[in-house]
Amino acid sequence: MVLWIINIILLLIVLAIIFWEVYLRVMAKRSAKTLEEDEFREGMRKAQVIDVREKDAFDAGHILGARNIPYTVLNNSLGSIRKDQPVYIYDQRKSLSIRTANKLRKAGYKEVYILKGGYDGWSGKIKSKKV
Repeated sequence: MVLWIINIILLLIVLAIIFWEVYLRVMAKRSAKTLEEDEFREGMRKAQVIDVREKDAFDAGHILGARNIPYTVLNNSLGSIRKDQPVYIYDQRKSLSIRTANKLRKAGYKEVYILKGGYDGWSGKIKSKKV
């Protein structure tokens, strides 16, 4: 009997993880276009590149030319993001970027792009703060 309960709990956990992944993919498709690294690199000169990770992660290393607006302070910083220019966003992998893109879409931003693979998948130029 205990084994059945454990199996049911494990099944529910697996289903919850699958549901969350599907939900993130749907949100990403609705809110932004995902770009491969080369597409991101080509378009970033004409866009606002925003790193949505926290400041300590940004200082440890970020894409050259990006500015830091952590997801946790995004609501207070929307005024500093222009609506008339494309917005290129990234985080460590992609989940925070998806949530950021969704928030930007709801705030009226039209051209929002996410870096596929996030900072972890970036092989271009980076900058880090000297300690």
